[in-house]
Amino acid sequence: MTRVPSTTFRGRRFGEEPLTDQLSTREGVRDLHAFIAGLPKAELHVHHVGSASPRIVSTLAARHPDSQVPTDPEALADYFTFTDFAHFIQVYLSVVDLIRTPEDVRLLTYEVARDMARQQVRYAELTITPWSSTRRGIDERAFMDAIEDARKAAEAEFGVVLRWCFDIPGEAGLEAAEETLRVATDDRLRPEGLVSFGLGGPEIGVPRPQFKPYFDQAIAAGLRSVPHAGETTGPGTVWDALNELRAERIGHGTSSAQDPKLLAHLAEHRIALEVCPTSNIATRAVRTLDEHPIKEFTRAGVLVTINSDDPPMFGTDLNNEYAVAARLLDLDELGLAALAKNAVEASFLDPAGKTRLAEEIDTYASAWLAP
Repeated sequence: MTRVPSTTFRGRRFGEEPLTDQLSTREGVRDLHAFIAGLPKAELHVHHVGSASPRIVSTLAARHPDSQVPTDPEALADYFTFTDFAHFIQVYLSVVDLIRTPEDVRLLTYEVARDMARQQVRYAELTITPWSSTRRGIDERAFMDAIEDARKAAEAEFGVVLRWCFDIPGEAGLEAAEETLRVATDDRLRPEGLVSFGLGGPEIGVPRPQFKPYFDQAIAAGLRSVPHAGETTGPGTVWDALNELRAERIGHGTSSAQDPKLLAHLAEHRIALEVCPTSNIATRAVRTLDEHPIKEFTRAGVLVTINSDDPPMFGTDLNNEYAVAARLLDLDELGLAALAKNAVEASFLDPAGKTRLAEEIDTYASAWLAP
């Protein structure tokens, strides 16, 4: 594997081999990577469009030649090298613009599930932004039908259970919040797989309290609150997500390490952080992997889950993120299994499903370590 640089991250090349720390000097590292590859997993923070593989992006760009997104894989690699978080958002939205028809939606969703299955992901809560598609002209009913058809096919064919988080694109303001709430709570539109309500996009200049009425209504309709917070802003944004949006998990929460009181609160109430290490380096939310606050989170007793965020865009995948976490936290196989079970605990999977997946993780680890 390629070595993770210890200096400031200078951008990932789309579709490259994932970055993991070069652990070959440690005994048993090859086995650790093999263990991760077979480990049953749940993923809680991964974006629908952001999970589009180079092959899928190229296919969609070829379908829509008026797009600025290149179709050539080498050109894509250069195009998906980010200078900062604002540039990442700009590039991300250009890929969003490739999703123009229900057929595009179905293809993307199904292929994302296929990639998850290859990594032994058993359950995933995929963050979807309906506003980005319906405002571009996709019929909202057709959109819901497309993701549900793909969800059911993925479970039947790949064994991957998908659930949806509908999130507000914060940069689009309250109009987008209103529309996202409407499609998430209208019984004629609300998809069967929907479990949660989120808030993504830039944090700077997008205060969380303004979205409180929308989260209150989503929660009243039975959805769980999972906003992004504290990724590129300070711990005050995380407090706002907790106090105003009644967050049950926090997307990223990177700056939480700056506030010991906040860490204690998260630990006491078992409010999980959806940690995405490579993403945080790629978007400059954290300067280097060695400075990542995941160590502070675990020392404080916070429930940490490992996630890939927008994996192909950052040249990573969930297996790679587990390898990064193993290095940063000095984990062995049992430690990695416990980390995988954190995601199960923090998920919105039904209790019986949680029990089954946790037991599968334990069985896998026991068999791997058996003499």
